[in-house]
Amino acid sequence: MKTILFILPDLNQGGAERVITTLCNELDRTKFSPKLVLFKKEGYYLNHLKKDVEIIELNISRIRYSIFKIVPLIKKIKPEIVFTGWGEISAFLSPLIPLFPKTKFITRETNVVSKHVTRKEILFFYRFYPNFHQIIAQSDDMKNDLIQNFNISEHKIVKINNPVDFDLINRLKEEKVSVGFDTSYKNILAIGNLSPRKGFDLLLDVMNELKHEKIQLTILGDGAFKDGLIKQKDELKLANVRFQGNVPNPFVYLKHADLFVLSSRYEGFPNVLLEAGACGTYSLANNAPGGINEIIQEGINGEIFPIDNTKGFAQKIKEVLTHHHPKEQLVESIFSRFSKQIIIKQYEAIFNQL
Repeated sequence: MKTILFILPDLNQGGAERVITTLCNELDRTKFSPKLVLFKKEGYYLNHLKKDVEIIELNISRIRYSIFKIVPLIKKIKPEIVFTGWGEISAFLSPLIPLFPKTKFITRETNVVSKHVTRKEILFFYRFYPNFHQIIAQSDDMKNDLIQNFNISEHKIVKINNPVDFDLINRLKEEKVSVGFDTSYKNILAIGNLSPRKGFDLLLDVMNELKHEKIQLTILGDGAFKDGLIKQKDELKLANVRFQGNVPNPFVYLKHADLFVLSSRYEGFPNVLLEAGACGTYSLANNAPGGINEIIQEGINGEIFPIDNTKGFAQKIKEVLTHHHPKEQLVESIFSRFSKQIIIKQYEAIFNQL
């Protein structure tokens, strides 16, 4: 049996946390023993982690200091595989991989690196990325970016899309939660960290074109740029927009929304787009890099349109909201390609191969 050491800062709501939780829960226990290393033992997904997954808390707050605890831990446990699920952790760990010749190291990238990583001290460490025995890219855009901009050999990279845990989603979307939607309006939903990457400033400009329509936008999420977005909303006098903050169960919101909008400037492989489809909700996404075109099947589970064309995107929202989109077709579009049963097998094949 192979011991796999998964490493994350915490289990707060996010794509990496969701994927690692699913991997820890679903790996074949006759072949793999997952252990989860967290900087802080906290976060939403702790409640959804199976009891047999051992959690090791490092009790640290800064990623750059994590190596001083991770290295001794690897020496002590001697895992067959170390799996890092966070870009900065992978970057700092990459030069030290040769210290452990009997352990295989895998990193799962979370974004299109050339667009996401701008700090020179982090970019420096990417020259050591070839030390990883395998790099997981979630989309073709991510894979090509690593090859073209970071000189990483193609044979080091394998594309594996994100898994969707339909068991979890189907249970949570039925919870009795008041989402506060005004049913006299068409309700559109956006979810994500309030950062420039997510493009909510662009979406507010779109909503400015729709302020006289019976359309309301709810944004779930929090972040450092919240005050700036609220100021933009107030300056535009957008009574049709509300910021709901972080919520414990976004799936109920997704289930009841008339449309999900992804406004991101770039993505890795957006879990929330998968989850919208899993909840039976149609999506309209910005034409941005990061696997969006691998998820959207035009006219089936969603559509793609450039959000920098503000008036055109607003018109597209109105058009989409006039059409009926069969929920069974939406759900099947995601389940047939991204269900956890399909994706976990791909991960297990990699773990067996190393």
